[in-house]
Amino acid sequence: MKRYDLIVIGAGPAGLSASIEAAKRGLAVAVFDENAKPGGQLFKQIHKFFGAKEHKAKIRGFRIGEDLLAQAAETGVEVVLNAVVIGLFPEKEITVKIGSDVRHFKADTIIIATGASENMVPFEGWTLPGVIGAGAAQTMMNLHGVLPGKRVLMLGSGNVGLVVSYQLLQAGCEVVAVCDMAPRVGGYGVHAAKIARCGVPFYMEHTIVKAEGSVQVTGVTIGRVGADRQVIPGTEKHLAVDTICLAVGLSPMSQLADMAYCAMEDNPRKAGYVPVVDEFGETSVPGIFAAGDVSGIEEASSAMIEGRIAGVAAAYRLGFIDKTALNAQVQELKPALSSLRQGMFAPESRGKTITKTEEGCAISENLLRVGFIAEDEISRYPGVTKQKGVHPVIECTQNIPCNPCQDACPKKCIRIGSQITALPVVDESETCIDCGMCVASCSGQAIFLVNEDFAEDYATVTLPYEFLPLPPEGDKGFALGRDGQKVCTAEVVQVRSAPAFDKTHLLTIKVPRDMAMKARFYKAEV
Repeated sequence: MKRYDLIVIGAGPAGLSASIEAAKRGLAVAVFDENAKPGGQLFKQIHKFFGAKEHKAKIRGFRIGEDLLAQAAETGVEVVLNAVVIGLFPEKEITVKIGSDVRHFKADTIIIATGASENMVPFEGWTLPGVIGAGAAQTMMNLHGVLPGKRVLMLGSGNVGLVVSYQLLQAGCEVVAVCDMAPRVGGYGVHAAKIARCGVPFYMEHTIVKAEGSVQVTGVTIGRVGADRQVIPGTEKHLAVDTICLAVGLSPMSQLADMAYCAMEDNPRKAGYVPVVDEFGETSVPGIFAAGDVSGIEEASSAMIEGRIAGVAAAYRLGFIDKTALNAQVQELKPALSSLRQGMFAPESRGKTITKTEEGCAISENLLRVGFIAEDEISRYPGVTKQKGVHPVIECTQNIPCNPCQDACPKKCIRIGSQITALPVVDESETCIDCGMCVASCSGQAIFLVNEDFAEDYATVTLPYEFLPLPPEGDKGFALGRDGQKVCTAEVVQVRSAPAFDKTHLLTIKVPRDMAMKARFYKAEV
């Protein structure tokens, strides 16, 4: 039986981060993962992360995965793939199925970083080919280059549903609608807004009645739900689709923790049945830790920090570092983790109805109901200003932990301050130089550069663009509003791409001057 100082179960963001921290401190570390490739969800995540520099903000998930794998190799972590851990025991022994063999390994410490699994929801026809989880759609597109379908309905308006909907659009699918039984959009408003301006409608307080088709999905019927969460007769609507994506939440994969007799709890704020852990991620069984989604569903940024804390704590438990070093490292990491758990989407805010931002601005009800901010709501937010010449317009309307725009602006036109969840403010005393770094760095694609003095009767709007092919300069088409409807004709006057933009291209379109605060997306003339 092979022994290690530390065995990590799961090679996702939490597991890799934990293994790196432990190996840096001299532990012999092995990571077991059931997949053929390490990295967990990171290599499916082509979008830019939120947060601050310490959270890998404005870096795309797959690039973070590449960096973690490189660090793991440099520190001597042994990564064993296609290895399904089928047993974990309190004595810190595991049984692993590798190929057709079942093998036994033992360690002095264990970190469980098994992540989460997608929830499913049954409805008539839910077993038809074409009904898939949103994570499966992401895997097909971003790992294998395969389109899940041509016309897709997304069930679920949390961050997973919103992010995957946008990636479906990027891949060339038509997202027919986003549907959710909840009365309000559950994910970040900026994610909803970038889908809405592409023309995707939101059906809140709706659910699936049935998937249609005999051999595969050929359509779907949705209906409005009442207070009893039952479909109201007569509200059914047919949509022609060939794919139904389910993004109805995640559940912690905590079975191994339960098997090892760790104390468990059913905690709605952590999205399910999870091991009880202390501030270091240690369970009730000394030497067994849990990090990442297995101990409570959060973003990958949080999982990486939890993993790092658990890795350092494992090193302390085995005597590789002293208490002073442990406390110093944890005190450095805790503020970064705490900042991610602030704002409107903090774990303690789950289930609460928030009506105002931290600054006292009324929340956009339109955004929550149909995915975009209404014309009579947009001016209430501090990032939305009108100035002479080129200036940023920041349509960030919720207290999300994110501040790359503040660091990106070389002229300090944008301020957020020390509170990472504060709404961005445009400093009108500073002069924008039209570099576009704020537009490219915004993980929510919520920043635009507007120049209402471009020419007589015309203005320009510079917007983030992450679709291919890029329209050429001189291309003529239409500007779409926040609701995805045509608002005016538009001409592409500039297309900017740069390594610093990291694949977010800047499209500058010319529109009538009175459309400068309305035009938010470009569609070529067909």
